[in-house]
Amino acid sequence: MPTTSPSTAVAPAPRIVHFQHWVEQRLGRRFANYDDFWRWSVDDQHGFWSALWDYFELQSPTPWRTVLEAPVMPGAVWFPGAQVNFAQQVFRHAAAAHEAGHPALVFQNEAMAAAGQLPQAVTWPELQRQAAAFAARLRAAGIVPGDRVVAFLPNTPHAIVAFLAAASVGAVWSVCSPDMGPVAVLDRFRQIAPRVLVAVDGQRWGQVANDRRAVLRELLAGLPTLEHLVFLPDLDASADAAEFHAPSRQVHRWADWTAGTPVAEVGAPQWLPFDHPLWVVYSSGTTGLPKPIVHGHGGILLEFLKGSLHNDVHPSVATGERFHWFSSTGWIMWNAQLAPLLIGTTVCLFDGNPGGPVAHSGMAPDWGTLWRFAGAAGVTWFGAGAAFYASCLKAGVQPMQEADLSRLQAVGSTGSPLSDECYEWIWSQLPRPGGQPIWLDPISGGTDFAGAFVAGHRGLPVFKGEMQCRCLGAAVEAWSEDGRPLLDEVGELVCTRPLPSMPLYFWGDEAAGTQGADSAGRAGVVGRRYLDSYFDMFPGVWRHGDWIRFVPHPETGATGAVIYGRSDATINRHGVRMGTAELYSAVEVQPEVLDSLVVDLEYLGRESWMPLFVVLREGLMLDDALVQRLKQAIRQTLSARHVPNDIFQVAAIPRTLSGKKMELPVKKLLMGAAPEQVLNRDAMANTDSIDWFVAFARQREGLGAKP
Repeated sequence: MPTTSPSTAVAPAPRIVHFQHWVEQRLGRRFANYDDFWRWSVDDQHGFWSALWDYFELQSPTPWRTVLEAPVMPGAVWFPGAQVNFAQQVFRHAAAAHEAGHPALVFQNEAMAAAGQLPQAVTWPELQRQAAAFAARLRAAGIVPGDRVVAFLPNTPHAIVAFLAAASVGAVWSVCSPDMGPVAVLDRFRQIAPRVLVAVDGQRWGQVANDRRAVLRELLAGLPTLEHLVFLPDLDASADAAEFHAPSRQVHRWADWTAGTPVAEVGAPQWLPFDHPLWVVYSSGTTGLPKPIVHGHGGILLEFLKGSLHNDVHPSVATGERFHWFSSTGWIMWNAQLAPLLIGTTVCLFDGNPGGPVAHSGMAPDWGTLWRFAGAAGVTWFGAGAAFYASCLKAGVQPMQEADLSRLQAVGSTGSPLSDECYEWIWSQLPRPGGQPIWLDPISGGTDFAGAFVAGHRGLPVFKGEMQCRCLGAAVEAWSEDGRPLLDEVGELVCTRPLPSMPLYFWGDEAAGTQGADSAGRAGVVGRRYLDSYFDMFPGVWRHGDWIRFVPHPETGATGAVIYGRSDATINRHGVRMGTAELYSAVEVQPEVLDSLVVDLEYLGRESWMPLFVVLREGLMLDDALVQRLKQAIRQTLSARHVPNDIFQVAAIPRTLSGKKMELPVKKLLMGAAPEQVLNRDAMANTDSIDWFVAFARQREGLGAKP
């Protein structure tokens, strides 16, 4: 059905201010300013997190014994005794939101937009019915709590239906985007041994229909634990699920798994322990397979509800709010865009290229695509990666000329630092009535804990280049390398106290102590890879891997923050993190390439620049044909996001005595650091190899090249 005209209700006072006043009344005290409120939230973890639970009236059929039983990192135990379910919290609001005339989802894809079709609404009863039907089929297939249900789906309502169904029965969810190559998907899914795969036949991107059935066959061949395939013919309606049949695997049609079954016949979502695993997301390091990060139902519930305070998202029944954050299913922001459903807020989805037609089709990019969707869908809260706004700025887009954006009240950004020029562009292009600038809410957090460390506060001023404040409950600081807290200086972003949404464990992580994971990866909380990922530099303190500077504003009573990019060597292209090891596997399999090294240079809001350095077989030279072949291999194996900007031929890749590629020293060299500050030649296996990179860095600095 077409989307109905959204309400024009005026938003009330900022939710975070309302929450602060509610806490003050509860405690019989008054906070002097936001920093005072934030300090209480991190000092009194029991008081803050229990207040958040009560403010949102979370439900549990059994009482919790205490808020935080083990206040350590890693291994904190939150709300023992409580039972929750993500899907249960979502559907609490279905009846009231539907009666008030608000849909659960509003959706449009490229094909619909190209045909002039309006965004389509999915009502709350229909979302609940489809999820319940799917959950019933999962139970009938023998899926029990802890089993893994994975998906190869685009950003459509189908993915949300399948996720809510999996969460309802206690299955562990994981999703990859159809634009990812088979190696990247198998590197993720194989680690968690799924029993069910939900997959699409293809996806339209940049006005090109990409049939992904060949990739699906590779996935099926590479996942021997699969017992069920639920097939969605979304690109080609005539695609037949039967072609994927195998003796060891049952094949089902999506339409059959979502048909009929009134909600009353299925029952409510299953109550689960607070720390029951909800999903597995992936955040790659510089070596090895992607890290399979397990988050729990309860921790994600609390973090996402807290996020609605910082993002000032209201229930649709109160304001008619409609929330959109553009994402693929391969980015943690797909998970985060589910957060408004927890409070009964309409979520708006767009699937396709945000830049419209692709360059190789002979048509110029169209960066007005998402703005037109926002206007047609009645979006009030618009979010995207920082790279999207930079592209709009460069293309000269005028959003207000693209669509009626009169309902738009907030703009969010994440994925990488937002440049000063983008702040100015957003403010100039999206004025509010009376000439007031629109509220700009850049946030920074991570896949690792599915949340934000620094974010927004609609009641505070926004300073260009900064995020407004430290998030409630997040004890974040900037530290020097020797562990000294820094103020108004750049340091390592650390969190000194646990958060409920920090990973329960990494799936299958080798045990580092007495609480290790079992052979299936389902039980432990302390694993060697988990410890090495966040606690290697400062034991017992979470090191996030970002450079940050906290900026005090005594006049406002808040502390802003500036992110300076990654402090490690992980690739972070447009918000999607991927390990260098995955890229090397795509490049070094090519017969011409002997060795390679890649770094992602992202610094203070400047456009990301990712160079790849390759060592070729003797006698070969890097020509245009080989450059294009390497880029195509990366595009097909991983994704288009991870294709390097430039490729250079070098004689050798710098390595340590233990044989590790010196990614971080090379990255720091190219960001302007002096060689003696970032490397020890005595610890190198091939000392002369670094000289080329030192000269290359000096040459780029002399040319004023980026970064």
